[in-house]
Amino acid sequence: MSGARRRFPWGLLFLAFLIVPIIEIYVLIQVGQVIGPWWTILLLIADSILGSWLLRREGAKAWQALRIALTEGRMPAKELADGALIVLGGALMISPGFVTDAFGLLAILPFTRPLGRRLLARFVARRLVVIPGTTPGPGNTRRPGPDVVQGDVVDPE
Repeated sequence: MSGARRRFPWGLLFLAFLIVPIIEIYVLIQVGQVIGPWWTILLLIADSILGSWLLRREGAKAWQALRIALTEGRMPAKELADGALIVLGGALMISPGFVTDAFGLLAILPFTRPLGRRLLARFVARRLVVIPGTTPGPGNTRRPGPDVVQGDVVDPE
């Protein structure tokens, strides 16, 4: 069973933390050469302000939708996914950089969020796959069959 367990892709995470800043710096330099450094800085500040505003606005809507779903007694899967995407998008929008801002905007905006929900659902479904013949969860070390208790039998006579 240990061979079927998925491992966290640490190499991919390391690569993302290495490549994303390089791409962001490249894009910042290119934008700065076209519109100037001060306008670039001003645009980054405006992006962060817009991200904060969108995070607050869409986050409040998602929170309200979550409360309504819970009040109605239905499973709030869509609302929870929206909340996760809004938090992720807000974090990306607040961080400096135009590339992360673009992805953050896609995660926050209500008309692009369904795509993010589908991607998130696919990601979660791959992680929660149950292999036939195993039990879901952290692992069950118990073998099938009767319990075997080690010890000596004492005759009551």
